[in-house]
Amino acid sequence: MAIEQRRDGALAGHPRNDSLADVLERVLDKGIVIAGDIQVNLLEIELLTIKLRLVVASVDKAKEIGIDWWESDPALSGGAQQLTEENRRLRGRVDEMERKLAQLESGEKARRDA
Repeated sequence: MAIEQRRDGALAGHPRNDSLADVLERVLDKGIVIAGDIQVNLLEIELLTIKLRLVVASVDKAKEIGIDWWESDPALSGGAQQLTEENRRLRGRVDEMERKLAQLESGEKARRDA
């Protein structure tokens, strides 16, 4: 019977003395997915279902697997102030257009009534 060895030279089945930093580096490099569901039933009636999905990975690994939502989130990307200002200007333009439309409609109504 042969003794199986790991790639790093340690014997299989024996604990490794890795530091927390080593473990964290491996987890962030490879990524880890934790998934679970919690369901609350009362008399076979489903009252509540909670689905948990957690992905732990480095930014590079997340981008590699197609997860990059933080790049387009204005609150996280630093563009929140710019979007707030643009939103304020656009709302002002919409208000102005609505006022002009109301003036045109009232002028047209006055011509019809005359």
